[in-house]
Amino acid sequence: MGIYAISDLHLDCTGKKPMHVFGDNWMNHADKIKSNWEHTVAEKDTVLLPGDLTWALPRKAAEPDLRWINDLPGHKIVVEGNHDFFWDGTKKLNATYDNITFLKCSHTICEGFGICGTRGWILPDYPNFTSHDKKIYNRELNRLKLSLGSAVKEGMQKIIVMMHFPPSNRSGHSGFIDLIQQYPVWQVIYGHLHSESEFDTSIRGEHKGIVFRLVSADYLDFSPILIMK
Repeated sequence: MGIYAISDLHLDCTGKKPMHVFGDNWMNHADKIKSNWEHTVAEKDTVLLPGDLTWALPRKAAEPDLRWINDLPGHKIVVEGNHDFFWDGTKKLNATYDNITFLKCSHTICEGFGICGTRGWILPDYPNFTSHDKKIYNRELNRLKLSLGSAVKEGMQKIIVMMHFPPSNRSGHSGFIDLIQQYPVWQVIYGHLHSESEFDTSIRGEHKGIVFRLVSADYLDFSPILIMK
């Protein structure tokens, strides 16, 4: 059984938000994801999805996209992205989809790992960071702390963290990094970034004993990447 990851599916069953306007590589991207997923992921596997699943809102409009994800092979674990406006209640979502776990302020267990996470936010060194941004940033720090704390309380000694926003830039400095280092975190996966220039600013590889992975769909050429097997 394996753990895979991919983020930023940016689905749109209505066809009103075509992604190929962001580059030719996004042409028919949902078909690419489905084909690659079905050739890579088995029913017994788990796929981590750190946000931006669909453009649709409210949840009724997002239902076809969420069902599309639900019906793909493997169990899925999801944290919220900045475009996931369908998220109208974690308990309600978890009661609706039998093959997706929606995660907020808590953790779940997969293959002996505690899976934790939160959406995250832009970092304080981001240009034009405002007092409103600071409020959201601190709220997301607290949500991650609650998630990590719940895993440790249950005895988890190996943790994978999912975030939508990068936890840091290449410098490796942020409140998220400081918090993550206080817990037995093995890997951190994140998405949100969608261009070569953004890819180059992100934290990737091992940093202070923790492995950081960028898993945006276009960065992965629209194929889930193996995290652990």
